[in-house]
Amino acid sequence: MEMVVLAFLGCFLAAALTVPAGFGLSTMLTPVVLLMMGPHEAVAVVAVVHGAHNAGKFVALRESVDLSAFRHYGVWLVAGAIIGALLQNQVPQDPLLAVIGVFLVLLPILTLSESWTGYRIPEANDRVGGFGSGFMGGLSGHQGALRAMFLTRRLSDKMTYAATASVLALCVDLSRIPVYLFFRPDEIVEHLQLTAILVVAALLGVRVGKRWLETMKSELIRKIVMSGIVASGAFYILESVA
Repeated sequence: MEMVVLAFLGCFLAAALTVPAGFGLSTMLTPVVLLMMGPHEAVAVVAVVHGAHNAGKFVALRESVDLSAFRHYGVWLVAGAIIGALLQNQVPQDPLLAVIGVFLVLLPILTLSESWTGYRIPEANDRVGGFGSGFMGGLSGHQGALRAMFLTRRLSDKMTYAATASVLALCVDLSRIPVYLFFRPDEIVEHLQLTAILVVAALLGVRVGKRWLETMKSELIRKIVMSGIVASGAFYILESVA
């Protein structure tokens, strides 16, 4: 019961933070869920919660969605998500954790180096970013940070960015969840009660997060979430070698 309460509170806080940040729910929630189940099951459970959270964000912010960005990224995201989800069921647990961990530690470093050098990723590479974001989402659930690197430079308005990020993330979730259900239906049903509790927490977090989006600077929230990404990456690496 204590772990369930911890997971509920963690999910609520992460869901609220990631409305203005545009990413980070899977990254912050997965380590908590991993304490209660294996990596493959945790990715599937968090995917359902992530999908509900993005659906809630889309409903709350739908008027601000940039449809041109959605069309630009959507197909590549979905293709990457399906391929990543199919591979997720073929990768053993420890290597999967190690891959996720290294990716999450390196990504913030790449983001920082970009700000140091002033290099901007060419728009022609957005398709690569979209596919890569979807692929990582399907493989491990960690799609948002990579997507943010490409999306924030195209959408400067914080409401438009948050709304568009939510619908793109929802596309990835709707693509990968059926794959997880096909390969691991018994494990997902086994954790159905916990999943429902976390979905409630995520939807409550959307309500709070929308208020934060309207009043707080998104850059501060992104820095907090990025710190959580690095900490989660280190946690995954330690788990993979333990």
